Amino acid sequence: METPSITPTQRPLTDIIGLRLSGIFPEGKEPSIRTLRDWTKLRRIPHHRVGHFVYYDPAEVSDHIRTKLKVPARGYPARTAFAASLRSRTAVRARPLGGHHGISAAGTTVG
Repeated sequence: METPSITPTQRPLTDIIGLRLSGIFPEGKEPSIRTLRDWTKLRRIPHHRVGHFVYYDPAEVSDHIRTKLKVPARGYPARTAFAASLRSRTAVRARPLGGHHGISAAGTTVG
């Protein structure tokens, strides 16, 4: 019985930890696993799903990052619409305390 050989079109795939340590990112500046999962979820980097497992081709990811992935620097004023929507959802709004009793946060009665 022969074992299948890897042809040039079949490059080995790796998991998220292998992708992080594959050497495609500068040493000491590898993105966190959480960042890589976010990029995968948002479809910013190419990945392959086999059942519930996710695999990456390091060469494909490297080419994609170098040519297409644009990530704004931290603190950059122009945030994405997604980040802006998250901030608006988590903003604290002034609302009466006590539900239907009409008592506000300042302790005054709301009409």
